[in-house]
Amino acid sequence: MTAARTDGGLVLAVDGGNAKTDLALLESSGRLLSLVRGGGSSPHHLGLAGCIEVLQSLLDRAIARAGFTPLDRPLAATAQILVAGADLPEERSALRSGIEPLGWSDRLVVDNDTPALLRAGTDRGWGIAVVCGGGINCLGIAPDGREVRFPSLGQLSGDWGGGADVGLAAVVAAARSADGRGPRTVLESAVPAHFGLREPDELSRALHLGQIPTVRLGELAPVVLSASGEDVAAADIVRRLATEAVAFAGAAIRRLKLTGADPDVILGGRLLRSVSPSVVEAITREVQEVAPAARIVVSPSDPIVGAALLGLDALAATASASSRARAELDSAGAEVRLEQASA
Repeated sequence: MTAARTDGGLVLAVDGGNAKTDLALLESSGRLLSLVRGGGSSPHHLGLAGCIEVLQSLLDRAIARAGFTPLDRPLAATAQILVAGADLPEERSALRSGIEPLGWSDRLVVDNDTPALLRAGTDRGWGIAVVCGGGINCLGIAPDGREVRFPSLGQLSGDWGGGADVGLAAVVAAARSADGRGPRTVLESAVPAHFGLREPDELSRALHLGQIPTVRLGELAPVVLSASGEDVAAADIVRRLATEAVAFAGAAIRRLKLTGADPDVILGGRLLRSVSPSVVEAITREVQEVAPAARIVVSPSDPIVGAALLGLDALAATASASSRARAELDSAGAEVRLEQASA
Protein backbone atom coordinates (compact mmCIF):
# COMPACT_ATOMS: atom_id res chain seq x y z
CA MET A 1 0.00 0.00 0.00
CA THR A 2 1.02 3.64 -0.36
CA ALA A 3 1.98 5.68 2.67
CA ALA A 4 -0.38 8.30 3.95
CA ARG A 5 1.69 11.45 3.74
CA THR A 6 1.31 13.89 6.62
CA ASP A 7 0.98 17.62 5.97
CA GLY A 8 4.44 18.26 7.35
CA GLY A 9 6.06 15.46 5.37
CA LEU A 10 8.38 12.72 6.51
CA VAL A 11 11.75 12.89 8.24
CA LEU A 12 14.58 10.62 7.15
CA ALA A 13 17.30 10.40 9.80
CA VAL A 14 20.63 8.57 9.62
CA ASP A 15 23.34 8.06 12.21
CA GLY A 16 26.16 6.28 10.42
CA GLY A 17 29.15 5.01 12.36
CA ASN A 18 32.24 2.90 11.86
CA ALA A 19 30.61 -0.19 13.35
CA LYS A 20 26.85 0.35 12.92
CA THR A 21 24.33 2.53 11.13
CA ASP A 22 20.85 3.47 12.29
CA LEU A 23 18.21 4.80 9.89
CA ALA A 24 14.77 6.04 10.91
CA LEU A 25 11.65 7.28 9.15
CA LEU A 26 9.27 9.48 11.11
CA GLU A 27 6.19 11.58 10.55
CA SER A 28 6.27 15.29 11.39
CA SER A 29 4.09 14.43 14.39
CA GLY A 30 7.06 12.54 15.84
CA ARG A 31 5.49 9.14 15.21
CA LEU A 32 8.16 6.59 14.36
CA LEU A 33 7.40 4.65 11.20
CA SER A 34 10.48 2.43 11.22
CA LEU A 35 13.96 2.07 12.66
CA VAL A 36 16.52 -0.25 11.10
CA ARG A 37 20.15 -0.99 11.94
CA GLY A 38 22.94 -2.24 9.74
CA GLY A 39 26.72 -2.35 9.59
CA GLY A 40 29.11 0.55 9.49
CA SER A 41 28.79 3.15 6.75
CA SER A 42 31.81 5.41 7.21
CA PRO A 43 33.17 6.42 3.80
CA HIS A 44 36.65 6.28 5.33
CA HIS A 45 36.29 2.50 5.42
CA LEU A 46 33.84 1.76 2.60
CA GLY A 47 34.49 4.56 0.12
CA LEU A 48 31.76 6.87 -1.13
CA ALA A 49 29.94 4.26 -3.22
CA GLY A 50 30.06 1.71 -0.41
CA CYS A 51 28.67 4.20 2.07
CA ILE A 52 25.74 5.10 -0.17
CA GLU A 53 25.07 1.44 -0.91
CA VAL A 54 24.71 0.72 2.83
CA LEU A 55 22.39 3.69 3.28
CA GLN A 56 20.22 2.76 0.29
CA SER A 57 19.89 -0.80 1.55
CA LEU A 58 18.81 0.41 4.97
CA LEU A 59 16.36 2.87 3.45
CA ASP A 60 14.78 0.07 1.40
CA ARG A 61 14.40 -1.99 4.58
CA ALA A 62 12.93 0.96 6.47
CA ILE A 63 10.38 1.62 3.73
CA ALA A 64 9.36 -2.03 3.72
CA ARG A 65 9.12 -2.14 7.50
CA ALA A 66 6.98 1.00 7.49
CA GLY A 67 4.57 -0.94 5.31
CA PHE A 68 4.41 1.25 2.26
CA THR A 69 5.87 1.70 -1.17
CA PRO A 70 6.54 5.34 -2.00
CA LEU A 71 5.24 6.08 -5.48
CA ASP A 72 6.56 9.60 -5.65
CA ARG A 73 9.82 11.37 -5.13
CA PRO A 74 11.13 12.83 -2.98
CA LEU A 75 10.35 10.37 -0.21
CA ALA A 76 10.88 12.73 2.74
CA ALA A 77 10.49 16.44 3.32
CA THR A 78 13.88 16.56 5.01
CA ALA A 79 16.80 14.20 5.49
CA GLN A 80 19.60 14.36 8.05
CA ILE A 81 22.39 12.10 6.78
CA LEU A 82 24.93 12.24 9.59
CA VAL A 83 27.81 9.86 8.97
CA ALA A 84 31.11 9.37 10.77
CA GLY A 85 33.89 10.16 8.34
CA ALA A 86 32.10 13.02 6.57
CA ASP A 87 34.42 15.40 8.36
CA LEU A 88 36.07 17.56 5.70
CA PRO A 89 34.04 19.95 3.52
CA GLU A 90 35.05 18.10 0.38
CA GLU A 91 33.98 14.78 1.93
CA ARG A 92 30.56 16.18 2.81
CA SER A 93 30.22 17.70 -0.66
CA ALA A 94 31.08 14.42 -2.36
CA LEU A 95 28.58 12.49 -0.22
CA ARG A 96 25.87 15.06 -0.91
CA SER A 97 26.54 14.86 -4.66
CA GLY A 98 26.16 11.09 -4.52
CA ILE A 99 22.88 11.19 -2.56
CA GLU A 100 21.05 14.10 -4.19
CA PRO A 101 20.22 12.26 -7.47
CA LEU A 102 18.55 9.46 -5.49
CA GLY A 103 15.58 11.64 -4.57
CA TRP A 104 15.48 10.81 -0.89
CA SER A 105 14.26 14.23 0.27
CA ASP A 106 13.30 17.80 -0.59
CA ARG A 107 15.91 19.16 1.81
CA LEU A 108 19.16 17.32 2.43
CA VAL A 109 21.69 17.84 5.22
CA VAL A 110 24.94 15.86 5.08
CA ASP A 111 27.38 16.04 7.98
CA ASN A 112 29.38 13.91 10.37
CA ASP A 113 27.79 12.37 13.45
CA THR A 114 28.67 15.08 16.00
CA PRO A 115 25.57 17.26 15.37
CA ALA A 116 23.41 14.20 16.07
CA LEU A 117 25.11 13.65 19.43
CA LEU A 118 24.80 17.31 20.41
CA ARG A 119 21.08 17.40 19.58
CA ALA A 120 20.48 14.10 21.36
CA GLY A 121 22.01 15.50 24.54
CA THR A 122 20.62 19.03 24.72
CA ASP A 123 17.63 21.04 23.51
CA ARG A 124 19.49 24.36 23.75
CA GLY A 125 20.76 24.42 20.17
CA TRP A 126 24.36 25.03 21.21
CA GLY A 127 27.05 23.40 23.31
CA ILE A 128 29.91 20.92 22.98
CA ALA A 129 29.69 17.31 21.80
CA VAL A 130 32.52 14.82 22.24
CA VAL A 131 31.94 11.47 20.54
CA CYS A 132 34.11 8.41 21.03
CA GLY A 133 33.16 5.23 19.24
CA GLY A 134 35.24 3.83 16.43
CA GLY A 135 37.07 7.17 16.41
CA ILE A 136 37.00 10.39 18.42
CA ASN A 137 35.70 13.80 17.38
CA CYS A 138 34.23 17.00 18.76
CA LEU A 139 31.85 19.75 17.70
CA GLY A 140 31.39 23.07 19.45
CA ILE A 141 28.57 25.53 18.71
CA ALA A 142 28.27 28.91 20.44
CA PRO A 143 24.93 30.56 21.25
CA ASP A 144 25.47 32.91 18.29
CA GLY A 145 26.00 29.99 15.88
CA ARG A 146 29.79 30.09 15.64
CA GLU A 147 31.27 26.61 15.23
CA VAL A 148 34.48 24.83 16.12
CA ARG A 149 35.30 21.58 14.34
CA PHE A 150 38.25 19.20 14.22
CA PRO A 151 39.57 17.27 11.18
CA SER A 152 39.23 13.89 12.91
CA LEU A 153 41.84 12.18 10.75
CA GLY A 154 43.30 9.96 13.45
CA GLN A 155 47.00 10.29 14.12
CA LEU A 156 47.34 12.63 11.13
CA SER A 157 45.38 15.27 13.06
CA GLY A 158 46.71 14.40 16.51
CA ASP A 159 43.78 12.24 17.62
CA TRP A 160 43.81 9.39 20.10
CA GLY A 161 40.83 7.73 21.72
CA GLY A 162 38.72 5.70 19.31
CA GLY A 163 37.96 2.04 19.86
CA ALA A 164 40.92 0.96 17.72
CA ASP A 165 43.30 3.17 19.75
CA VAL A 166 42.03 1.75 23.02
CA GLY A 167 42.29 -1.78 21.62
CA LEU A 168 45.85 -1.26 20.42
CA ALA A 169 46.81 0.16 23.81
CA ALA A 170 45.42 -3.02 25.38
CA VAL A 171 47.53 -5.19 23.04
CA VAL A 172 50.61 -3.15 23.97
CA ALA A 173 49.91 -3.45 27.71
CA ALA A 174 49.36 -7.21 27.38
CA ALA A 175 52.60 -7.72 25.45
CA ARG A 176 54.68 -5.67 27.88
CA SER A 177 53.15 -7.47 30.83
CA ALA A 178 54.04 -10.85 29.33
CA ASP A 179 57.69 -10.08 28.58
CA GLY A 180 58.46 -8.04 31.69
CA ARG A 181 58.79 -4.59 30.14
CA GLY A 182 55.65 -3.34 31.84
CA PRO A 183 53.52 -3.94 34.92
CA ARG A 184 51.52 -7.12 35.26
CA THR A 185 47.94 -6.76 34.06
CA VAL A 186 44.90 -8.96 33.64
CA LEU A 187 44.97 -7.79 30.02
CA GLU A 188 47.85 -10.21 29.51
CA SER A 189 45.34 -13.05 29.47
CA ALA A 190 42.06 -11.26 28.73
CA VAL A 191 43.24 -9.62 25.50
CA PRO A 192 44.46 -12.75 23.63
CA ALA A 193 41.55 -14.75 25.11
CA HIS A 194 39.11 -12.47 23.30
CA PHE A 195 40.46 -13.88 20.04
CA GLY A 196 40.66 -17.46 21.27
CA LEU A 197 44.41 -17.30 21.95
CA ARG A 198 46.45 -17.91 25.09
CA GLU A 199 49.50 -15.65 24.89
CA PRO A 200 49.99 -12.00 23.88
CA ASP A 201 52.80 -12.91 21.46
CA GLU A 202 50.40 -15.23 19.61
CA LEU A 203 48.07 -12.28 19.14
CA SER A 204 50.88 -9.95 18.05
CA ARG A 205 51.98 -12.46 15.42
CA ALA A 206 48.43 -13.02 14.20
CA LEU A 207 47.88 -9.28 13.82
CA HIS A 208 51.24 -8.81 12.11
CA LEU A 209 50.61 -11.62 9.64
CA GLY A 210 47.08 -10.47 8.87
CA GLN A 211 45.49 -13.59 10.33
CA ILE A 212 43.43 -11.29 12.54
CA PRO A 213 42.47 -8.01 10.81
CA THR A 214 43.56 -4.92 12.70
CA VAL A 215 40.07 -3.49 12.22
CA ARG A 216 39.02 -5.90 14.97
CA LEU A 217 41.14 -4.09 17.56
CA GLY A 218 38.09 -2.02 18.49
CA GLU A 219 36.50 -5.19 19.88
CA LEU A 220 38.94 -4.95 22.80
CA ALA A 221 37.53 -1.66 24.12
CA PRO A 222 34.86 -3.39 26.25
CA VAL A 223 37.56 -5.71 27.64
CA VAL A 224 39.52 -2.66 28.80
CA LEU A 225 36.47 -0.94 30.28
CA SER A 226 35.47 -4.11 32.12
CA ALA A 227 38.91 -4.47 33.70
CA SER A 228 39.50 -0.79 34.45
CA GLY A 229 37.87 -0.85 37.88
CA GLU A 230 40.52 -3.18 39.33
CA ASP A 231 43.46 -3.27 36.93
CA VAL A 232 46.03 -0.46 36.86
CA ALA A 233 46.99 -0.85 33.19
CA ALA A 234 43.37 -0.88 32.03
CA ALA A 235 42.60 2.08 34.29
CA ASP A 236 45.51 4.00 32.76
CA ILE A 237 44.10 3.46 29.26
CA VAL A 238 40.65 4.69 30.32
CA ARG A 239 42.25 7.64 32.10
CA ARG A 240 44.01 8.56 28.86
CA LEU A 241 40.68 8.35 27.04
CA ALA A 242 39.14 10.71 29.59
CA THR A 243 42.06 13.11 29.19
CA GLU A 244 41.54 13.20 25.43
CA ALA A 245 37.82 13.93 25.88
CA VAL A 246 38.72 16.81 28.20
CA ALA A 247 41.30 18.10 25.71
CA PHE A 248 38.71 18.24 22.92
CA ALA A 249 36.04 19.84 25.08
CA GLY A 250 38.43 22.34 26.61
CA ALA A 251 39.84 23.37 23.23
CA ALA A 252 36.35 23.91 21.83
CA ILE A 253 35.27 25.95 24.84
CA ARG A 254 38.35 28.17 24.70
CA ARG A 255 38.18 28.66 20.92
CA LEU A 256 34.53 29.69 21.16
CA LYS A 257 35.31 31.97 24.14
CA LEU A 258 32.78 30.17 26.34
CA THR A 259 34.91 29.87 29.48
CA GLY A 260 32.54 32.22 31.30
CA ALA A 261 29.39 30.60 29.91
CA ASP A 262 27.47 27.49 30.93
CA PRO A 263 27.75 25.14 27.94
CA ASP A 264 26.31 21.65 27.98
CA VAL A 265 29.15 19.23 27.22
CA ILE A 266 27.62 16.07 25.79
CA LEU A 267 29.59 12.83 25.98
CA GLY A 268 28.57 10.09 23.58
CA GLY A 269 29.65 7.20 21.44
CA ARG A 270 29.99 3.61 22.56
CA LEU A 271 33.05 4.20 24.75
CA LEU A 272 32.12 7.41 26.53
CA ARG A 273 28.62 6.13 27.25
CA SER A 274 30.17 3.04 28.85
CA VAL A 275 32.75 4.55 31.19
CA SER A 276 32.11 4.42 34.92
CA PRO A 277 30.52 7.28 36.87
CA SER A 278 33.90 7.99 38.48
CA VAL A 279 35.42 8.62 35.04
CA VAL A 280 32.57 10.98 34.17
CA GLU A 281 33.18 12.77 37.47
CA ALA A 282 36.86 13.14 36.60
CA ILE A 283 35.99 14.55 33.17
CA THR A 284 33.56 16.96 34.84
CA ARG A 285 36.17 18.26 37.25
CA GLU A 286 38.71 18.88 34.51
CA VAL A 287 36.28 20.51 32.08
CA GLN A 288 35.03 22.77 34.86
CA GLU A 289 38.58 23.98 35.38
CA VAL A 290 38.16 25.53 31.92
CA ALA A 291 34.51 26.57 32.22
CA PRO A 292 33.31 26.40 35.85
CA ALA A 293 29.63 26.56 34.89
CA ALA A 294 29.82 23.85 32.23
CA ARG A 295 27.39 20.95 32.63
CA ILE A 296 28.70 17.53 31.60
CA VAL A 297 26.01 15.14 30.35
CA VAL A 298 26.35 11.56 29.17
CA SER A 299 23.91 11.46 26.29
CA PRO A 300 20.67 9.81 27.42
CA SER A 301 19.83 8.73 23.87
CA ASP A 302 21.51 7.23 20.83
CA PRO A 303 22.64 9.72 18.15
CA ILE A 304 19.84 8.58 15.82
CA VAL A 305 17.51 10.40 18.20
CA GLY A 306 19.47 13.60 17.65
CA ALA A 307 19.41 13.14 13.88
CA ALA A 308 15.63 12.72 13.99
CA LEU A 309 15.19 15.75 16.23
CA LEU A 310 17.27 17.87 13.85
CA GLY A 311 14.95 16.77 11.06
CA LEU A 312 11.90 17.74 13.09
CA ASP A 313 13.54 21.07 13.94
CA ALA A 314 13.93 21.71 10.20
CA LEU A 315 10.16 21.18 9.80
CA ALA A 316 9.42 23.50 12.75
CA ALA A 317 7.75 20.59 14.52
CA THR A 318 6.18 21.08 17.93
CA ALA A 319 7.85 20.29 21.24
CA SER A 320 5.37 17.47 21.74
CA ALA A 321 6.41 15.97 18.39
CA SER A 322 10.05 16.04 19.46
CA SER A 323 9.21 14.45 22.81
CA ARG A 324 7.24 11.72 21.06
CA ALA A 325 10.07 11.04 18.63
CA ARG A 326 12.62 10.74 21.45
CA ALA A 327 10.42 8.39 23.46
CA GLU A 328 9.56 6.14 20.51
CA LEU A 329 13.13 6.01 19.20
CA ASP A 330 14.53 5.27 22.67
CA SER A 331 12.08 2.39 23.00
CA ALA A 332 12.73 1.07 19.49
CA GLY A 333 16.49 1.34 19.98
CA ALA A 334 16.29 -0.72 23.15
CA GLU A 335 14.38 -3.41 21.23
CA VAL A 336 17.03 -3.44 18.49
CA ARG A 337 19.78 -3.93 21.08
CA LEU A 338 17.87 -6.79 22.67
CA GLU A 339 17.39 -8.43 19.27
CA GLN A 340 21.11 -8.18 18.53
CA ALA A 341 22.05 -9.52 21.97
CA SER A 342 19.84 -12.58 21.54
CA ALA A 343 20.88 -13.23 17.92
